[in-house]
Amino acid sequence: MTSSPAGSGKPTDPGRSRPLAWLDERLGVGALRELADKKTVPLHRHTVWYYFGGMTLFLFGIQVGTGILLMLYYRPSADGAYESVQFIMTKVPFGWLIRSIHSWSANLMVATAFVHLFSVFFLKAYRAPRELTWVTGFVLLMLTLGFGFSGYLLPWNELAFFATQVGTEIAGAVPLIGEFVLRFLRGGDHVTGGTLSRFYGWHVAILPAITTFLVLLHLLLVQRHGMSVPFSVERRRGDAVRRMPFVPDFVLRDLFGWTVALGVLAALAALFPWELGAKADPFAPAPADIKPEWYFMFMFQALKAAPHAGITNETVPILAFGVAALVAVLVPFLDRGVARTGRSPWFTVAGATAIGFMASMTSWGYHAWWPALSVVALSLIPWVAGRFIAREKDRP
Repeated sequence: MTSSPAGSGKPTDPGRSRPLAWLDERLGVGALRELADKKTVPLHRHTVWYYFGGMTLFLFGIQVGTGILLMLYYRPSADGAYESVQFIMTKVPFGWLIRSIHSWSANLMVATAFVHLFSVFFLKAYRAPRELTWVTGFVLLMLTLGFGFSGYLLPWNELAFFATQVGTEIAGAVPLIGEFVLRFLRGGDHVTGGTLSRFYGWHVAILPAITTFLVLLHLLLVQRHGMSVPFSVERRRGDAVRRMPFVPDFVLRDLFGWTVALGVLAALAALFPWELGAKADPFAPAPADIKPEWYFMFMFQALKAAPHAGITNETVPILAFGVAALVAVLVPFLDRGVARTGRSPWFTVAGATAIGFMASMTSWGYHAWWPALSVVALSLIPWVAGRFIAREKDRP
């Protein structure tokens, strides 16, 4: 052992480099290193689902980086937004690629977030004491959708303008608070330049601040309680569940997942550049084929299909979606039996039904020949539900 610099009297490890010793003395990075050395991750046949959380975080980092670059040239006004994006795509070196990466990474981030959420749900990883981990994760998914909704308007093109008009009208149909929500989102009675400025503020300041706080809280909770082990694996192996070191084993595998995501993102951004379209004209009629982004399509199509099902009041499906979201965020507190037995057949059926509904409505919205197939898919849900229940009940 040798004495520390500056006469502090604290011994330093001669095996460490001077910069690391300097940082350890001032910031305590040695404690983080010791924590990383001791941390382990369960290793079983479902471990692959652990990587989607890190992949979502990686794509969020790409969103932040590319978003900062786009902010250097973007002008958040009705008179300059479209032209500034056009300038980025045509005049700024590699500007078209940065915008394409930003747009595609947003879509991939939503996709990986959904995969992560449903994998946690079906593996029952929300069991005690991880209730708050689920709640923060679900709220983060809602914030991710908020990023998509607020960022969609920023190019101020025709499709984004009318999609935002339709989306805010749907929010305005909520009973009691609908009118307030509509005016709060639009900054007035109509979608105008004020709406654009408001959405820009949400997209680049408010939502990132809230998301950063919740991401840190979510990671802290994951660190506090560790990775959840599926009940079936826990029951068979007990304390003998195999584990791998977090550093370097899990980190390297996580980095491999990031590399795969980066490769897919680069291929999509280069081969399928994100188009800009025509500039928004508030006085023009809405396009006949107006559609939201794919992650909102199931709600959009359900609202369109409601009158055909005899539901003429659009507030009914809107309230149904709200209740479904509330139930989803409260799942750990509603599904109390899963903590004792690891089984919750009815919640498993509900999750499978939700996936079937979302997939069917999305397919219906994008392809005219899909309604018949959607009906078939929906009709299979009771059969699939019965199989799930039977399997759950047959477990010892």
